[in-house]
Amino acid sequence: MTNGNGWTGPVLVTGTDTEVGKTVVTAAIAAAAQAAGLRVAVVKPGQTGTATGEPGDVDSVTRLAAPLTGRTLASYPDPLAPLAAARVAELEPLELYAAVDAIREETDKHDLVLVEGAGGLLVPMGLRPSGEPWTVADLAVSLGAPAVVVVRAGLGTLNHTALTLEALERRAVPAGVVIGAWPGEPELVHWLNLSDLVPNLLGAVPMGAGGMDPGVFRRSAPGWLTPALYGVLDDWRAWAEEIS
Repeated sequence: MTNGNGWTGPVLVTGTDTEVGKTVVTAAIAAAAQAAGLRVAVVKPGQTGTATGEPGDVDSVTRLAAPLTGRTLASYPDPLAPLAAARVAELEPLELYAAVDAIREETDKHDLVLVEGAGGLLVPMGLRPSGEPWTVADLAVSLGAPAVVVVRAGLGTLNHTALTLEALERRAVPAGVVIGAWPGEPELVHWLNLSDLVPNLLGAVPMGAGGMDPGVFRRSAPGWLTPALYGVLDDWRAWAEEIS
């Protein structure tokens, strides 16, 4: 859904792979939306790799963007796909409709609910009541939610991005793309990829943004995103000239 300016309701944040910048992009969208006056919640259905005691993804988003609500539905100690991590730890896997109900509960109380996946679009997240695995793509379909696909800037991104967008299109899930870590000194491959991504591009977050002071991050985030994600970036040519 949109409110005339940007996406509202539940919005899935997925990626072409792991470690592409989903958490920082989620934080940037949350910061921009809150600056625009929206009530924002961030939900992480399945957090893995908690055995080290390091902050989870919702903790990182909260530090950077301070959304109204941050919620993790299930946590598992091993750094694996959520369903695999649940099996290894002999813990209950997350059930699809329990996740759907929890996200809808937050949607009733917030204008925008950002749902950050794990890894890529088709990573097994948990189990359906039938015992079959479900993915972030299944969650998007069940919620009727659009998806933000976080992608790399460099070599290989065009194929991975096209595959992910095609999988979403086949499921009738509207989607746009955000570059998760735009390099400070882009090379030819980055500029060429940018040109190919522009038709679907909703933003580009600078490399290292996650290490910024939270106040600077929140003030800067709208400049990284287009109006669909509550940013002010509306001219990619001007943006490219400014940072080059």
